[in-house]
Amino acid sequence: MTIDEAQKIVDDWIKTTGVRYFNELTNMAMLTEEVGEVARIIARKYGEQSFKESDQKKELADELADVLFVLICLANQTGINLNDALTKNLAKKSKRDSVRHINNDKLK
Repeated sequence: MTIDEAQKIVDDWIKTTGVRYFNELTNMAMLTEEVGEVARIIARKYGEQSFKESDQKKELADELADVLFVLICLANQTGINLNDALTKNLAKKSKRDSVRHINNDKLK
């Protein structure tokens, strides 16, 4: 699925199953919550924290999908085409960082 298709699918789901978009402030809080759940898994799987029993069934892929879903909701309700935004953002990064990372001794 493309980014454009994902935005349409989420919009259709919201309008049929979700009834309506939560307001932007609520979605921002939900995005923060979902990113926290990703951080929790990363800290336990790749970091030094141990899993609690309640964390055992959490899947990183599912939590990342939750982040993406809420991010798409925010983009949809604020009129942002994520495909265009990402294309523009990558061009900015490519220009800005054309030699920055290559010259970073910490990355060698």
